[in-house]
Amino acid sequence: MKITRIETIPYSIPFTKPLYFASGVVTSAEHVLVRVHTDEGLIGTADAPPRPYTYGETQASIAAAINDLFAPGLIGLSPLDRETAHAHMNRTVGNPVAKAAVDMALWDLVGLSLGVSVSQLLGGYTDRMRVAHMIGFSETDAMVADALRMRDQHGITSFKIKVGRHPIELDIQACLAVRDALGPQAELYIDGNRGWTAAESLRALHALDGVGLLFAEELCPADDVLGRRWLVQHSHLPIYADESVTTPAEVTREVLGGAATGISIKTARTGFTASQRVLNLCQGLGIEVVMGNQIDGQVGSLCTATFGAAFKATAGRPGELSNFLDMSNDLLAEPLAIEDGVLLLPQRPGIGIEIDEAKLDRYRQDR
Repeated sequence: MKITRIETIPYSIPFTKPLYFASGVVTSAEHVLVRVHTDEGLIGTADAPPRPYTYGETQASIAAAINDLFAPGLIGLSPLDRETAHAHMNRTVGNPVAKAAVDMALWDLVGLSLGVSVSQLLGGYTDRMRVAHMIGFSETDAMVADALRMRDQHGITSFKIKVGRHPIELDIQACLAVRDALGPQAELYIDGNRGWTAAESLRALHALDGVGLLFAEELCPADDVLGRRWLVQHSHLPIYADESVTTPAEVTREVLGGAATGISIKTARTGFTASQRVLNLCQGLGIEVVMGNQIDGQVGSLCTATFGAAFKATAGRPGELSNFLDMSNDLLAEPLAIEDGVLLLPQRPGIGIEIDEAKLDRYRQDR
């Protein structure tokens, strides 16, 4: 089986409720659907969610990188030639989301050709994941209502609360209110998206001492080298790295440099191949991980769950898999469902992605 062409389809689906956070806002899923075609008729599929304020990628740049830079060296390869494919793509620096989508589409092809799920190929630990929900910036009452809605309608009991606003008291009040509304049994952690300084971060953590947070994620900028180390040294909570760890090498830098004590893995930026390397590295270093969310639609959330369910280390903690619930529509022919706080993987070969072509035709932007 050989790759014959790679298709990039930009599309846009509005969110019913925008997600606000320290580094930006997402009002619609303006993503790129990536399809890798083969001479045997099999098509590998994945999603590329551009985040220009985080990785510098846009819909146009993702399509250009794949079509103009990657595809000429990938056409003619077997989907099994993943190391050769990555060697070619890595001649171009950056572009993590574009590379990740191609990688996952190749894994999808391997699973489809063998008639087994990619989650089984990766590790096969379980067929489900507990779900964590991200709560974006809003008025405190609205943030509380969002958490209660997800708990009451979908059984979700783990929540990431976006922080990083000024004054910091806005976020302190919101976290206290969410804890009060959900009670002590809910799992809560915070994500600053690099919005605070190290000093502000520590002051907020002290103020939140009684909330019972599990950990805090990416509170201050990645280039604040000394400030991040200082925060880890003085924090009573684990500090997780996210946007600052887009490669295994960056994971090594942040952990061994004392700037992080945990890692968020996002398949949208490291695919399955590099995510596996990040996970193995973290296990070797004794570092805990969480499966993060790139504000994915259902295709991206399915990819996250596929990887997360494959390993004991990632399946043991809820993955951020629910923000597609705030999209007005999606592309999957059989929508994902979250029940009792759990997302079940579809029992199909590959990743299990089946695109509703009518929906794709409605939302695609290249026609």
